[in-house]
Amino acid sequence: MGSIDFNKLWQNFLDTVTNHYTDFNGRVGRSQFWYYVLVEIVIMIGLSIVQNLLWTHVLTSLAGLALLLPNAGMGSRRLQDIGRSGVLVWAALIPAAILHVVSILTMLGGIVGALGFIAFFFTIGWLLAVVALAVGVALIYFYIQPGNPGPNAYGPVPPVFDPTMATPAAPTPPPSPPPA
Repeated sequence: MGSIDFNKLWQNFLDTVTNHYTDFNGRVGRSQFWYYVLVEIVIMIGLSIVQNLLWTHVLTSLAGLALLLPNAGMGSRRLQDIGRSGVLVWAALIPAAILHVVSILTMLGGIVGALGFIAFFFTIGWLLAVVALAVGVALIYFYIQPGNPGPNAYGPVPPVFDPTMATPAAPTPPPSPPPA
């Protein structure tokens, strides 16, 4: 086993958020999915550190909203890899999106926002959080399952994603003869 190529991890993440921003079709393998999640977690930790240094608390919520559709697409395609419908992803992402929006409004609203958050949390916010947590746990269980070994109703077997595999080097030209 070789070392992990961090450039491949970053390219996987960038490919997902640029070329597959709203892609809910097909399948994605377990390793590609979890490496995407790893990069996202590292980005969110970095944003948390920056937002705490800047005394602003909206960066992670804005990033969470920006990554909502790529996360839904990756999650949906991962569920489809194990033969399940990707619709279950929305049961977790819709409450999470509402909580992100409320969080942003709270931070921007000052004391009025804080009072609004308290009113929201004690009415329906806690229920949305519990739903997002419960469905999130179920999704993690499904995400760790191995994919179907052959084609299924959602498409062919996804290509293997392994950031430890060496990329074939470009052939080197033969050395040129010395000048005469």
